[in-house]
Amino acid sequence: MIDYINDFRIAFVIAIIAITTIVLGAATEKTLRYFLYRKLSDKEYDATGFKFLKHLIITVIYILGFAFALIQIPEFKIIGHSFLAGAGVISLVAGLASQQALSNIVSGIFLVIFKPFKINDKITINNFSGTVEDINLRQVVLKDAENNRIIIPNSVISNQIIVNTNMLDTKCCKIIEIGIGYDSDVEKALKIIKDEISKHPFFIDTRSAESKKQNEPLVIARVVALADSSVNLKAWAWAKNSTEGFVMYCDLLQSIKKRFDEANIDIPYPQRVVTLKKQ
Repeated sequence: MIDYINDFRIAFVIAIIAITTIVLGAATEKTLRYFLYRKLSDKEYDATGFKFLKHLIITVIYILGFAFALIQIPEFKIIGHSFLAGAGVISLVAGLASQQALSNIVSGIFLVIFKPFKINDKITINNFSGTVEDINLRQVVLKDAENNRIIIPNSVISNQIIVNTNMLDTKCCKIIEIGIGYDSDVEKALKIIKDEISKHPFFIDTRSAESKKQNEPLVIARVVALADSSVNLKAWAWAKNSTEGFVMYCDLLQSIKKRFDEANIDIPYPQRVVTLKKQ
């Protein structure tokens, strides 16, 4: 009879601990989420560390709740005390060092400390491009142009080359390269390209004050190759960010093609000259 009473008491205490842990975790998440949304109203505020801290605090709450629950069971009391007192932490880390979970957590901490990117940055990893939406203990979540969510483990990111279009400078340079026929007027084609780029609403002037004094051109466009079937022209167009740069690039391809048609400037197909020898 006494054993049943003790078992009931243990089960009751564990249930109380579980409910308390769940309620405390939910309340903490709601409170931190409230403060996070208040902070996000300030566009200059970096939410990366705050969101990571939120995940970390909630994880600690559940670990503590699990440890307190273990203490109530006599057979697991030692393990529970080890969780709380930190005894055996070194051996636990050594045992889990090769595990993916710990690797993701450590990599996530390094991401937050060294900040190769932050929330709302546009990055490319492993040929996946998107806006950083979340960084947590296990993974980084990207939102791509089609509103898909790309989930990449932190340990994978730590071993990859990252392209960050927002780090330090958001300006974007789009390269316009077009081939024209050998019979076309090269000077006229270059002038059309420069005109179309300079008058686009998303184009920005990146020249320094010194460059303007030296009368450097607003748009640089040059002949870069004499190919098999075309004379290749290249121009550099700057935009405020990658989003406006992409729109500008698409618009310029259309407007330049239209101007080339009006000026009878040919964009040739690949051509070959075949000579037949008489036998």
